[in-house]
Amino acid sequence: MNMNTNLLRSVLFCLLSIFAIQHAQADDNEWPFKEGNYWEVTGIKVADGAGLKYANWLAKEWRKNLEFAVSEGWLESYYVISNVHPRADEPDLYLVRIFKNMATAEENEKRQEKYMAWVKKSMEKMQDESGDRAEYRTIMSTSLLQEMHFRDK
Repeated sequence: MNMNTNLLRSVLFCLLSIFAIQHAQADDNEWPFKEGNYWEVTGIKVADGAGLKYANWLAKEWRKNLEFAVSEGWLESYYVISNVHPRADEPDLYLVRIFKNMATAEENEKRQEKYMAWVKKSMEKMQDESGDRAEYRTIMSTSLLQEMHFRDK
């Protein structure tokens, strides 16, 4: 090999090394995850003997309300997840609502107005119905979680 070939290889090696170092530094300064959808998860304890009653309410009223929210674009999806072997201090069911982002206060006001026009019930009536459900179910917890997606490199 002649001297020019060695010099050219050395220069190319240096340039490639600089690009590799810059890329590695860029990767080190970037969070490895991207934020995804929010998951609101509510843990429910159902009273003994009330499983069918609560399941019927979920299948009719709760589902109808959440389908409306999906149709408006407020929710992406929703699930009912059963805790197959719950311990005494654990929920029997988890109600999951998935949405893209948090609404602003102004957006929440607009949503409430639209929902109230759609549901055709007074706030008092809805509060009474919620109180009635408290006889056979207990809300144990509500968590707000967020999906974390690996950032593709």
